[in-house]
Amino acid sequence: MDENDFGTQDWRRLLRHLGEDPDRQGLRDTPQRVDKAWQHWTSGYAQDPADILKVFEDGAEQYNELIVVRGIPVYSHCEHHLAPFFGTATVGYTPNGRIVGLSKLTRLVDCFSKRLQVQERLTIQVAESLMKHVQPLSVGVVIRCRHMCMESRGIRTPGEETVTSALLGEMRTNLGLRTEFLALAREKD
Repeated sequence: MDENDFGTQDWRRLLRHLGEDPDRQGLRDTPQRVDKAWQHWTSGYAQDPADILKVFEDGAEQYNELIVVRGIPVYSHCEHHLAPFFGTATVGYTPNGRIVGLSKLTRLVDCFSKRLQVQERLTIQVAESLMKHVQPLSVGVVIRCRHMCMESRGIRTPGEETVTSALLGEMRTNLGLRTEFLALAREKD
C-alpha cells in the first residue's frame, strides 16, 4: 500500500483518536461511508473545465445581452479546517458569438466546489474558466455562502453570509453592464 493512500483504516484510526470505538454497531460502517463521501466531495479534482464547457455557435450569432443563471447550489469544504461551506452562486456572461449550455454553468460551479477551497478562489476560478473556454465579452460571478468553520467553532456566528464576486472583461469597465449583472444577481425578494 502506498503511504499516500488514505482509506477506511485511516478513518477507523481517526474515530479511535476521537475517543470512539470504531467496532461499535453505529460506527462499524462509518469508515467506508466517510471514505466514499470524501471521494464524492473531492471529485472536482478529476474534472476538466474544458470538457464541461461545450460551446455552441448556433443560436448565439444574434444574441449579445447578458445570460445569467442564479441559485446554483454550492457545497464545498474549506481548505483550512475541512469544514463545509454552502450557499448559492450566480454566473452570468455576455456572449461573443458563442454560447454554452445553461446546465454547464452549474456543472462548472460544481467542478470547482468539489475541491478543497476558499470562497475567494472558487469565485475567480469559475469566472476565469468561463472567460478562457467560452471567450465571452464579459463574465460575472457572485457567490454567497455560510461557512461552518465560522458558525460552529471560533467566533460561532450562525447565519452570517460571505459574499464574493468576480467581474471580468467588459463587466469590469462598463458601469451599465456591471450594474445590470449585479441587480440580476441579487437574491429574490
